[in-house]
Amino acid sequence: MDHLWSPWRYRYVTGLTKPSGCIFCAMSAARDDAQTLIVHRARYNFVVLNRYPYTSGHLMVVPFAHVSTLEAAPREALTELILLAQRAETLLRQAYRCAGLNMGFNLGECAGAGVAQHVHFHVVPRWPGDANFMTAVGETRVLPEDLSETYGKLSTLAWGEEPGDGASG
Repeated sequence: MDHLWSPWRYRYVTGLTKPSGCIFCAMSAARDDAQTLIVHRARYNFVVLNRYPYTSGHLMVVPFAHVSTLEAAPREALTELILLAQRAETLLRQAYRCAGLNMGFNLGECAGAGVAQHVHFHVVPRWPGDANFMTAVGETRVLPEDLSETYGKLSTLAWGEEPGDGASG
């Protein structure tokens, strides 16, 4: 019998690494983008790697504003968010040659939101045949790339705007 070990996952599922406040607000305030895995900062949103990704390149676009619903989010943040998601689609296709992407929101804990108090948009690269038995049977994901490699790859891409300028590049 083969065994797969993922001690980081145990800390996550048992709550040993969960912060007391909002994880996204803490990330944006930290200003250590390599540590927090923020690959891009725009005027109203930031783009961050998912620390517990479904696939390599799994990103999230997160408003700086701490809101739990789209209706509570500022219009400018929503406009920029979808433009960043569009740019993420282009950059992930270039960097990973993915054949498709899953994109969307999980609003509320019962809808699957891991961080229900702060809205965020998932961008997940997909390839033919990547839905393997490990996820379906073993509730385990096998990733071919370390997060530090993913960060290095995606943080150096041309996102098309500078932090704080509000351009939609």
